[in-house]
Amino acid sequence: MAESDKERQTESGDDSNIENLPTSTAQPQVEFKEGGYGWVVIFGVFLLNAHTWGLNSSFAVFLAYYLRTGTFGASQLGYAFVGGLSISIALLASPLATTLIGWKRCGTQLTIFLGVIFETIGFIGSSFATELWHLILSQGVAFGLGMGLCFVASASVPPQWFVKRRSFANAIAASGSGFGGLCYSLATNAMISNIGLSWAFRILAVICFVINTIAAYLIRDRNKAIGSVHVAFDWKLFKRTPFLLLQAWMFLSLIAYIILIFSIVDYCQTVGLSASQASLVGALFNMAQGLGRPAIGLSSDSVGRLNIANLCTLFCGLLCMFFWVFGAQTLAACIVFAVLSGSVAGVIWATVAPVTAEVVGLALIPSALSMTWLVLVLPATFAEVIGLSLRRAGPGGYLHVQLFTAFLYIGAFMFGWALRAWKVWEMEQARLDKEQRELAIRDDGVLSSASKHEPHNNNLDAQPARQPVSMLRGLWVMERV
Repeated sequence: MAESDKERQTESGDDSNIENLPTSTAQPQVEFKEGGYGWVVIFGVFLLNAHTWGLNSSFAVFLAYYLRTGTFGASQLGYAFVGGLSISIALLASPLATTLIGWKRCGTQLTIFLGVIFETIGFIGSSFATELWHLILSQGVAFGLGMGLCFVASASVPPQWFVKRRSFANAIAASGSGFGGLCYSLATNAMISNIGLSWAFRILAVICFVINTIAAYLIRDRNKAIGSVHVAFDWKLFKRTPFLLLQAWMFLSLIAYIILIFSIVDYCQTVGLSASQASLVGALFNMAQGLGRPAIGLSSDSVGRLNIANLCTLFCGLLCMFFWVFGAQTLAACIVFAVLSGSVAGVIWATVAPVTAEVVGLALIPSALSMTWLVLVLPATFAEVIGLSLRRAGPGGYLHVQLFTAFLYIGAFMFGWALRAWKVWEMEQARLDKEQRELAIRDDGVLSSASKHEPHNNNLDAQPARQPVSMLRGLWVMERV
């Protein structure tokens, strides 16, 4: 088929195009030599995550301050709504960001810079807030929109520069949110105590603008080289069972993650720790995220991305079920829990792009992530609201929150493990050789290509009689995937 015909098919967005695009883009990734400027890009995304999601992690400190002082005279759920709204607006901005990235007059760098401007406006506006609705518009909507433009524009870039080290590189970039959270959890508490809430917001605004502007300049994409598809609303992806399983894993994991990261500082104060001690625990939780995500990425490349993603999800659920409920009662115990849970709690952020590549193929990552962020808007908005509504006064007031978080992580693991079983079944049905199998683990586009050209292979969308039995084998088989 001529190149011009392929471009016309890309614009039309028909079903055949969805299946053929990964096929046409799988080969260049085999020939591409990773590294080089890719590591500069990783550094830029690291800085960007540190000053978007990392700054957002410091909302746990702001929330504890709001709850203790009643600064804006609002209810607990009102304050919780501000934190959830910032994340939901960030995810809701994904169609806008995806459209801007695909627009020739804008692109990735300018989209990020627009996000930087909105973030800065959000912090400056918060410094002059006197009522809750002021805070909702500034720290919630404006900051969330800026964070969303920065995040969506940069999230799909690191996988474009790497093949064999894709998970490791993506995890290093994602670890920026952990280290940013470490710095700003401590810094925010110190600034509020010494110079007041308003000036704390203004200083954060200046830092955010300077560092993120530098990061925007460093980040460069390879969208043209790999033929990325920037379709903001690609609803046809929901016809794929693996994509639905991915959404379920992300949906439940995100609710649990937000409850855990936003509640841990306030929880520490309810068990008798001081504000500075609770802030320290929150900072160590973020430090563990920063250290744990590169480890997750490195092990994912060798053990398997779906394997590591699901095992980390299960481990965090068990930690919340037992350690958080029965053990985290003193400063030392809270620190141990923060370090252990922090290293795996945000596994979705460390693995979402590489796992998405395994599910839909590298070329469709921008479109798939755009739809994923939209799905996550609802849980992001109400996760902490649900968490605080389960909170009770007095000793043991966080028990329902702890159990709810644990069961969410365990439920997410069940959906994720089902996705793993599906991937194992797909590769077995495609009858790939060793080299193709290695490529298919990293990019579903290779698997789609092999499935079409395998003369003895049954159609993967068909429903053979033995399919359920074959898929169940993936639940227990020991295999890198």
